[in-house]
Amino acid sequence: MYLNRNIYLILFLFLMGCKDKNVIVSVTQPVIPVLTLKETNPVLKIELKRGRPIDYSIKQIDLSLSGTNDIGDVQSVQLFQSDENGEFSTKNQIWETLSAASRITFKGNFPVKADTLGFWVSVKLKNKIDLTHRIHISCQNILTDRGIVDLPSDQSSNDLRVGVALRQNDQDHINTSRIPGLATSKEGTLLAVCDARRESSRDLQGNIDVILQSSTDGGQSWQPLQVILDRGKWGGLPEKFNGISDACILVDEQTGAIFVAGLWMYGVLDDNGQWINGLTEESTVWKHQWMEKGSQPGFGVKQTSQFLITKSTDDGLTWNDPINITPTNKKKEWWLYAPAPGHGITLSDGTLVFPTDGLDENGVPFSNITWSEDHGETWITSNPAYKNTSECMAVQLSDGSIMLNMRAGRQGRIVCTTRDLGETWVEHPTSEKTLIEPGCMASLHKHICHQDGEIKSILLFSNPNSKTDRDHITIKVSYDNGNTWPKDKWILLDELSGRGYSCLTSVNDSVIGIFYECSQADIAFQEIPIKEFLK
Repeated sequence: MYLNRNIYLILFLFLMGCKDKNVIVSVTQPVIPVLTLKETNPVLKIELKRGRPIDYSIKQIDLSLSGTNDIGDVQSVQLFQSDENGEFSTKNQIWETLSAASRITFKGNFPVKADTLGFWVSVKLKNKIDLTHRIHISCQNILTDRGIVDLPSDQSSNDLRVGVALRQNDQDHINTSRIPGLATSKEGTLLAVCDARRESSRDLQGNIDVILQSSTDGGQSWQPLQVILDRGKWGGLPEKFNGISDACILVDEQTGAIFVAGLWMYGVLDDNGQWINGLTEESTVWKHQWMEKGSQPGFGVKQTSQFLITKSTDDGLTWNDPINITPTNKKKEWWLYAPAPGHGITLSDGTLVFPTDGLDENGVPFSNITWSEDHGETWITSNPAYKNTSECMAVQLSDGSIMLNMRAGRQGRIVCTTRDLGETWVEHPTSEKTLIEPGCMASLHKHICHQDGEIKSILLFSNPNSKTDRDHITIKVSYDNGNTWPKDKWILLDELSGRGYSCLTSVNDSVIGIFYECSQADIAFQEIPIKEFLK
């Protein structure tokens, strides 16, 4: 009986054209990824404010998915009341979950007694969709028991990019997944590596392994994780004192071999740089390798963190026991020598290059490269490119030189080039002037594509596009070897705050992939058609 009365009221108000002038509506839509493998994805925020203290009830909300590439990508749509700060929360769902359609109508009776009410529209995607698609959703109508509410004529509405929530909090009994690396094998397999921080989100030292997930269908589906670097209870210490972190993946473009480097920390050094004896599962001491004297001069496992490399020759299916290049490649006086997270490169002559970093004889951070001319049999460490820098990534420019783009932590990225594999370095004219940062790892990648019968080379760069916070994850493109990055070609992926690390790869000739720490998952994977970057 009540339902009939409710329908009659709605019809009456529509026919009479009654307006509820007491309620003012705002509709906002942050630019964020909409991800598969998640139950909820906030896509639209609606806020209602009453002009006078008159209670009312919401009777109907109409939404539209018109403009979405494929409505079949969306499995269901929900409404959730905002939390006390107006942020997305799944605590209070409004009305029932509805299946996706071009037009979605929520009906019911939701009493409103507060001056301000906020709620979010959330969608659930199907698990396997075209990752170049976008979701378009808008609010078409809101009806209260007093009439139709006027919607803002300028309500924001974005075409939100889809992606995969590849690593989520507490997934696979892993507290937090961090530090993404991404590469495409010679066979076209996508290889995503990251930290499995099993007990907490904290950096080394801790129970941390390097894991890999692979995709053979361009990122639409992913294989279960593989643990590829794990020292277990080496040396009689618990796993939380045998952590491995900061993976960097490198594909040998000539042989097809795949290398993954990681930094192993055995035990903990005290404030004086001395190894602590007697550590047990109950011990709570902690020290980061970059902090104070967390890693020290020397080569031994009780002196300094160790640089490990594992190798696969079967497209990432199996991995060799790691080799330790610390004794052969670290300068004894350096406090730390480590892989820089992300991916390495193969030069045109077949030389393999890992981006690396460390702490010099005075504990001052630096960035450099480590390279091999014999397909990874032996490795050579370059001179530092710059001081007071750390995480870095490299590309080979069209003139054959190597560009190293470095985290500096002072609002601008440091950029240097070398023509002799890091024996000498020259600071680039754009250094600290062109690409901004809040102090965060970033990704630099060269993509080769075909356009109008010509082979073209472009550079792509991703990081939080901010000087202060790890938000506004943005991909930028350069057509001139990194001299300029045209603003009209910037692509914003996620404007909200996350941990901010990212890594780019070429999925194929026409698609770019990014594996990054976003606001909606520990690490997400997204794809962008290369045509969006081209002139």
